[in-house]
Amino acid sequence: MNSREVVINTITFQGADRLPYDLGEKYGTDFAWADMEPSPDDRPSQGIDEWGAVWQNSGKTRLGEVKDHPLKSWSDFDKFIIPDVNDPKRWVNLEGIRQRSGDLFLIGEGLSIYARIHYLRGLHNTWLDIYDAPQELGRLIDILVEMNLEVIHHYAQAGVDGYMFPDDWGLQNKLMISPELWREIWKPRYGRIFKAVHKAGMLAFLHSCGYIVDILDDLIEVGLNVIQMDQQQNMGLELLGKRFGGRLTFYSPVDIQNRMVYGTPDEIRSYCQDMVHILGRPTGGFIPRWYGDPISVGHRPEAVEVMCEEFLRLSREHQWIPDISDKNKR
Repeated sequence: MNSREVVINTITFQGADRLPYDLGEKYGTDFAWADMEPSPDDRPSQGIDEWGAVWQNSGKTRLGEVKDHPLKSWSDFDKFIIPDVNDPKRWVNLEGIRQRSGDLFLIGEGLSIYARIHYLRGLHNTWLDIYDAPQELGRLIDILVEMNLEVIHHYAQAGVDGYMFPDDWGLQNKLMISPELWREIWKPRYGRIFKAVHKAGMLAFLHSCGYIVDILDDLIEVGLNVIQMDQQQNMGLELLGKRFGGRLTFYSPVDIQNRMVYGTPDEIRSYCQDMVHILGRPTGGFIPRWYGDPISVGHRPEAVEVMCEEFLRLSREHQWIPDISDKNKR
C-alpha cells in the first residue's frame, strides 16, 4: 500500500499493512498539507490578522495570542469586513498540488468556527453572547460555516483527501460551555461542514484539545472521522478506547502535557504501545503524530526521539489486517 491507501484504510477501518504516521521531516510522514495563501484563519505570532485582531507572541512558542479583539460591539457588525475566501490569489498555490503530493494523503486546512469567534469577540464576551446575543452569535458562526463550505469546494477541485480545522473545546476536566448549549448552537453547524466534506469525497478531521469526552459521540454522529487531540491523559486512554474506539480514528502524539514532559524513555515507549493497542482496532483507528512546536511545551529532544522511534518500530511490526466479522458488524 502507498501512504494514501494506508491512511484511508486506517481511518475507514478497512485494514492496512502498517501503521500510518506523521512524525515530521526527520522521521517521515504519510501526509501532505494544503492551505490558502494567505488563509483567513492565519494566527500570527505578532501583528494584525485579516480580521483586525491584534496578536502578540506569548513567549517561547511560535504562536501568539489576541491582545485586542476587533468586534467589541455587535453594533459594529454590519460594518465589519469579512475576508473573501474566494479571492483567486488565495488559491494559486493549489494548482498542481495533488501531483506534487504524489502518493501522500493530502489534508486541506479549514477555518475555525469557535476559536475565530473568541478571537473576534474575546472569550468572555463569547460566553456571554451565548445567553445575551444568540442571534448575532449564530449569524457570525453561520458566516464562518459558509466560508468553510466555499473552501471545501476549492479543495475538492484540487484533489484533497481530508479536511481539517481547529477548535479547542476543552478545559482540563470539562468543556468550556455546557454540552447542552454546544449541541444547540455548534453541533448542527459542524454537521453542515462534515456533510459537505463527505459529499466532496473527503474525510472529516477536527483538532480539539482539552477534556472533550462529552461531545465526541455528537461529533461522530454528525460525521467526524478523525479527532486530532494532543492530550489524552486528562480523559484516559482506556476511557477513550472503550467509548470511541472503532468509531473514530485518533490522530495524536503522546500526551503533550504530561507523559512527553515528565516521562522517562521507558514510560514514553510504554505509552506509545498503549495508544496503538487501546485506541486502535485490528482494522484501524489510530495514527501517531508528533507535536510540531515541541520547544514551546517543554519537550526534550530525547523525548521526541524516543516517541518517534517507538512509533516507527510499532509501524514496522504491527499489521492491521481486515477483520471480516468486525467489518460486517459495521
